[in-house]
Amino acid sequence: MNKLESLVRWFDGKNKVIVALSGGVDSALVAYAAHKSLGDLAVAVTADYKTLALEELNSAKKICSEIGIRHIITEYNELENPDFVKNDKNRCFHCRTQLAAHLTELSKNLGVDTIVDGTNLDDLGEYRPGIAALRENGVRSPLVEAGLTKTEVREFARESGLSVYDRPSNSCLASRIPWGHEVTAEKLARIEKSENIVKHLFGAKQVRVRDFGTKARIEVGQNETYLLTDLQKISILTERLKELGFESIMIDPEGYRPGKLNVIVD
Repeated sequence: MNKLESLVRWFDGKNKVIVALSGGVDSALVAYAAHKSLGDLAVAVTADYKTLALEELNSAKKICSEIGIRHIITEYNELENPDFVKNDKNRCFHCRTQLAAHLTELSKNLGVDTIVDGTNLDDLGEYRPGIAALRENGVRSPLVEAGLTKTEVREFARESGLSVYDRPSNSCLASRIPWGHEVTAEKLARIEKSENIVKHLFGAKQVRVRDFGTKARIEVGQNETYLLTDLQKISILTERLKELGFESIMIDPEGYRPGKLNVIVD
């Protein structure tokens, strides 16, 4: 029995299950396995909490269509949570605590006794207060329990025919704002617009636009940094981002890596 079979078997015998589904590959594979085992007893739930990029929401919808799993979108506004808005090092903890509360409420309405997420084995090696919040609220991680790494998740997603198998990892738009800088709707909107500009202008797949108030720092995937060497396009990018309120931009030559913003003191 390979790990994908073990993942599917993990759901055997469960009653009803909610899969917390983002727009990424990890939760997509979990949703695939849950549906394969439980059929209509598995439900995917995506939280549209106003810091989720539209691209992620559309990806979640596409994933559920491919799998054939029932999809529920629950809406609420994280910007109404002062603990989240103040954006300290526990922002993700507050975010996931609120998410867990909404999932728990929904599970009671649906008669669901198991809630799962897409945390994989590699995630445990990073600073992820959000994972701790979900654990404290009883959310389980089948990928961890089945021993799947990110590489294995992508391979099994490819084998299973999921179109997101090679989709770059992403996170909520608030993660582009340094700790200690307040999260606002205006900042989130210009971050999302800025990242879409970078993607369309340069063709990069993994993009982060870090918001330092008047300055934007641009990161793309480490294998995509060569895309940001076109001076004419950089000039266009600078002008487009100035229109959004950034006075200057900086291209990060090292490219994107998870958690990079966490250690920055501005």
